[in-house]
Amino acid sequence: MIIIYTTFPNMEKAKEVCKALLEKKLVGCVNLREHLALYWWEGKIEEDEEIGAILKTRDELKDKVIEELKKLHPYSVPAIIWFKVNANDEYLDWLKKVTE
Repeated sequence: MIIIYTTFPNMEKAKEVCKALLEKKLVGCVNLREHLALYWWEGKIEEDEEIGAILKTRDELKDKVIEELKKLHPYSVPAIIWFKVNANDEYLDWLKKVTE
């Protein structure tokens, strides 16, 4: 299992993109959360409210999820960060079923 983390400019866009990933069965679950982002952009520090998205999927779907995110994402340089995680067997079984 992997977690893919990305951010969106608002809840509407986050839901739109994440629902598309769910409908294509590329992810099994998404958690969305509002937060404040501080970051460098074009030579200065910016501050924005963003929506962080935690996408849960199978490792073998990583490249497809990333490809789809790049197509649908509104940012010119989206942060798409992933890492392998462990989970209980029952959850892994469920994730496999819903992403097939």
